[in-house]
Amino acid sequence: MEAQPPATRYATFREFYPFYLSEHRNATCRKLHFAGTSLVLGLVLAAIVTPYGWLVLLAPVAGYGFAWVGHFAFEKNRPATFKYPGYSLAGDWVMYWQLLTGKIHFEERDPRAGKSADSA
Repeated sequence: MEAQPPATRYATFREFYPFYLSEHRNATCRKLHFAGTSLVLGLVLAAIVTPYGWLVLLAPVAGYGFAWVGHFAFEKNRPATFKYPGYSLAGDWVMYWQLLTGKIHFEERDPRAGKSADSA
């Protein structure tokens, strides 16, 4: 399934996700997303198990902060969350899980060459 142009309105998350991945090809951007989402999980957990429940207020700053640095500084595009906030949030968690489990890689791989696209 190919990514669709950004002007497209997506009827389902299944249609949206290939576009989402196409907006996250840069290895540094993916790593920053992964770090930010990991920090979100840590902050939420810390807010639950410590007396510092206010830490949960830092979760959006951590998650979006890391992601937006990845987009603006490395990916050189606008975060999908500006146009598709719900699908984008879901996409981040799906991509996080797929990176964690190895279903997708931090570096985009070129299936024709068997090499990382970022190392070329």
